Amino acid sequence: MIVLNTLEKIYLSGSEVIPNEKISKHTSIEIGGKVKALIVPNTVSSLLRSLEILESNEEEYRIMGLGTNLLVSDDGLDVFVLKTERLSAFEVKGDLIVSESGTPLKRLCEIAASLGLSGMEELYGIPGSFGGAIYMNAGAYGKEMKDVLEWVELYDGGKVERFSSKDLEMSYRKTSVGNRIILRAALKLKKGYSEGIYKRMKEYLRRRLEKQPIFEKSAGSLFKRPRPNFYVGSAIEKLGLKGFSVGGMKISEKHAGFLVNSGNGKFEDAIKLIEIVREKIKEKFGETLETEVRIWR
Repeated sequence: MIVLNTLEKIYLSGSEVIPNEKISKHTSIEIGGKVKALIVPNTVSSLLRSLEILESNEEEYRIMGLGTNLLVSDDGLDVFVLKTERLSAFEVKGDLIVSESGTPLKRLCEIAASLGLSGMEELYGIPGSFGGAIYMNAGAYGKEMKDVLEWVELYDGGKVERFSSKDLEMSYRKTSVGNRIILRAALKLKKGYSEGIYKRMKEYLRRRLEKQPIFEKSAGSLFKRPRPNFYVGSAIEKLGLKGFSVGGMKISEKHAGFLVNSGNGKFEDAIKLIEIVREKIKEKFGETLETEVRIWR
């Protein structure tokens, strides 16, 4: 009788498996050491089968979408990482768009516009996956995911349950999703005209291009606002830290709220830079900053 190891079982369950993969290949800031294996499920069913195998073997795992807000240790992690990028099936039911969690948020905005469905224009251009945007209640220009989210399906240790957006206690860059895994969700939009929707989307995208380091290696907005009327990027700029660097990591010269990899930046450079900014903000403004970027170590 053939005894299969964990990776063989996962491969046979329908997921792609890349042993000893460097996560730097999969993060927008291009940082991150090796993990036990990168697992890329092709369907929600193969994701659930892979999770069942990992959990039955008491293996530690983590979930990533498109890696646009991740800082991962260069030392690597003794875990399996499941990447949801191929979970991108969707269907339209009237003014509802139901999508799997791996669909890029930008793509969903385009789909909505093509169908004449309005409500997501302000979110156009936010990088990352649908699931990642829900997990952190991403937002821009006064609009957040909670404003357009109808329901979410979550996996929690063997069972799949559906929750309303209110059940998830969504607030500024926070939800109660916790360690549960987002499988699919529904967006509740409004009927509109594609031409006007595209026009508004283009305007918001143009604003991003003007103000944000779109074409640099970045993990997105670095810190959450500690209170509604405190703008972290402006505060960092007032401290004279725009362009400030530690090793190959620096505060963006285009927008001081962004951390960018200007060369061969390292994880420890990023952590040191984050702590320096935190200390100076605390000293000058009395505010304690929490990272918006997710840190794995």
